Amino acid sequence: MFYLTELGNRLKEAREAKGFSLEDLQELTKIQKRYLIGIEEGNYSMMPGKFYVRAFIKQYCEAVGLDSEEIFEQYKSEVPSVYSEELPEQLSRVQSRKTMPAGNSKVVEMLPKVLAVVLVIGAAVLIWVLVSNYMSKPDIDDKKGAKQSEAVGYNKSDGFKEEKENPDKKQNDVKPDSSDKKNEDESDVKDKKKEQKLAVISSSGKNSTYELKNTDTFKLKVTSKGSPWVGIKNGEGKLLFQGTIDNNESQEIDFTNEKEAVINIGRAYETEIFVNDEKLEYSISPTEVNTQLVTIQFTKAE
Repeated sequence: MFYLTELGNRLKEAREAKGFSLEDLQELTKIQKRYLIGIEEGNYSMMPGKFYVRAFIKQYCEAVGLDSEEIFEQYKSEVPSVYSEELPEQLSRVQSRKTMPAGNSKVVEMLPKVLAVVLVIGAAVLIWVLVSNYMSKPDIDDKKGAKQSEAVGYNKSDGFKEEKENPDKKQNDVKPDSSDKKNEDESDVKDKKKEQKLAVISSSGKNSTYELKNTDTFKLKVTSKGSPWVGIKNGEGKLLFQGTIDNNESQEIDFTNEKEAVINIGRAYETEIFVNDEKLEYSISPTEVNTQLVTIQFTKAE
């Protein structure tokens, strides 16, 4: 039987202070419940490896609002150290792919020479085109000038004859067109009708629901001001994004063809939500309740 370690007891107290059960924390972090229990009891031998121990503890801390770096420093005697040879096999494969095969080095060496040849050929073609256009320009201008002079002569005589026969025709041709102004007014009215409305319709505990209407688009952007954990689903429960968003980074998803967006936030005070570039104002103070579940219901404008 395992008993709570000092670190496990600290994490459990923070979890219970947030009102989270182990099932809630499993849903929030996607870490299996048995591993969460192992973290609280200090039973690290059940974990897949030392690397995962630290990774799981870090996610646990973020979910309950603790500083993971501070926790690692304070309880470094309890948390196992991780060395490069203990990293998961997937990470090792990623690192190995960065090494360029020896056969490609020759291609890289030849690339500048190939580019130089292409540039020389391109410059020669450009010079040839410019010279050809310049040489043929006088003939074209002469023909164009002759045609313009003929047209001017013809128009002058016809214009004089037309004015003589009907001097009042010009005045009759100019009429104020009220349709343009009418169309502009109708366009302004349509724009005003399409001005989106984003309003809160309910809020309780950590849950808040908003309504988005008077728009035919729904583009969601979640911006980080720290390192919050965020999970985003559609109205049918399909997970579209999950993870930590780095400082000053954003996650954007187009919900235009969806009816609902559900945003699960681990640190609301480090997170900003934008709907079609309009900033959403939290109905529940993010400093008082830093773990929130925000639902946005979308009704597309006709």
